[in-house]
Amino acid sequence: MKADTALLLAAPLLCFSCALQAQRAPFLERELARETAPKNLGPDLGRACGLIRPADAYNTCKWLALPRYAGRYPGTPEYRQLCEWAASCFAEWGLEPAGDAGGFLQAYPSPYTLVHEGSLTLEVPAPEGGPGAHEQIVLEPGKDFLPLLFSDSGEAEGEVVFAGWGISAPDLGYDDYQGVDVRGRFVACFRGTPDVANRAFEEHDQHRTRMRTAQEKGAVGLLYIYPEVSANPNGDLVPGFLPAMISEAEADRLLAAGGNRARDLRAVLSETRQPRSFATGARARLKVQAEHFPDAVAHNVIGWVPGADAALRGECVIVGAHLDHCGRHLGLLFAGADDNASGSACVLQAARAASALERRPRRSLVFVLFGGEERGLMGSRQFVDHLPPCVERLAAMINLDMEGEGDGVGAVLRPGFPELREAVERADAAVGAVRQCSEFEGPPGVRSSDYAPFYFFGAPCIAFWANGPHLHYHQPGDTIYRINPDMLADVARLAFLTAFYIADREP
Repeated sequence: MKADTALLLAAPLLCFSCALQAQRAPFLERELARETAPKNLGPDLGRACGLIRPADAYNTCKWLALPRYAGRYPGTPEYRQLCEWAASCFAEWGLEPAGDAGGFLQAYPSPYTLVHEGSLTLEVPAPEGGPGAHEQIVLEPGKDFLPLLFSDSGEAEGEVVFAGWGISAPDLGYDDYQGVDVRGRFVACFRGTPDVANRAFEEHDQHRTRMRTAQEKGAVGLLYIYPEVSANPNGDLVPGFLPAMISEAEADRLLAAGGNRARDLRAVLSETRQPRSFATGARARLKVQAEHFPDAVAHNVIGWVPGADAALRGECVIVGAHLDHCGRHLGLLFAGADDNASGSACVLQAARAASALERRPRRSLVFVLFGGEERGLMGSRQFVDHLPPCVERLAAMINLDMEGEGDGVGAVLRPGFPELREAVERADAAVGAVRQCSEFEGPPGVRSSDYAPFYFFGAPCIAFWANGPHLHYHQPGDTIYRINPDMLADVARLAFLTAFYIADREP
């Protein structure tokens, strides 16, 4: 009874406290906005930049990573719905369309595969059971293994042969297949090359090349060894061939009979630059049920804010991020909140701010959500190969990829364009988030992201990146729970201001 009485007496105080908090909420919102707003901007630029708010950026990122969009896999109906939603945002804010046939969408062919089921069982020697004894290990999808997301359907069983980097390049004096027979067997190998400085090996490090080599040697499938399992959609279907990825921990169990560990083998291969291939004595049974969509079409979403100077309007600053991620496979959702709902949310926020400018920059601003980055930069290649009519010259390209985790921003600039650094430093004087600003070297220093096609086109390029750990790269754990709202807002503000300053430079 005393407890009930105390509760009744406390209830009015609790209600009063809640009411007081409700009154304070708008005050705190205003004060926080004032305290965190970019400094030293003119009224128009400051008002537009002030539209970029952490809560809005976070909610946009959360929306893009919703299960309803099924991991934003290009070519799927869910991806098309999201592109249409983004186009409706551009239209609502007053951006001009720059896609096909007067719309916001730019189409390109995007065949894809959905992996519905998959299982992998290893049969490894068990010394404690005596000669010939074996132990069966059933691997868990998403944790221990994953089929590569361009695998064919089928079932295969065979001995596992370790073949180093999985490279056969006699013309370069290197062959992991020399002295081993992989016919009717699985090839286990690492991703990489024996000599990272030798660009002649780059072609051999492509999935399609490695798979084709293994198949030509008679292998039934390929097991990549990665430190952690992650989704990989960047490759092509090879009929009758089953590729998958296994974790280092499971590879160690596969290699244990010979006294080997995956990490040690990788180190030896890197140090000696000599093949070290052998039969493991283990067997694998891999089963995949996949569905292929060879005629699918995906889209970029493109909107632009025309420049104020008629003579310079055809010079465009591109602000872009890839909208796509890895989809939904084997019942696992790859939501891709950090990679790259975060960068896409920043582009959308920057586009909203640009549309609100009363005084537009001299040159035009073009905002693009690319498709197919995870499939090999398909969308950005389409954009560069088929520039919208509004783009007569590329003044610069600003790329936003994986912007959701961290407490600071890095900027990487193409050398030879001092206006890039000047614009970034001027923008950061207002935002105060850049921790590192450096220039990148040419290939292979160009990172595999959507600014690569622009780089090879000859355009000045900037890549902003958040300095977080990005712990769940291409894994189901890349969810909205890891995203920093203030990080998103700072990146969006930096991108918007940097683009404005480049676009507004005097001729």
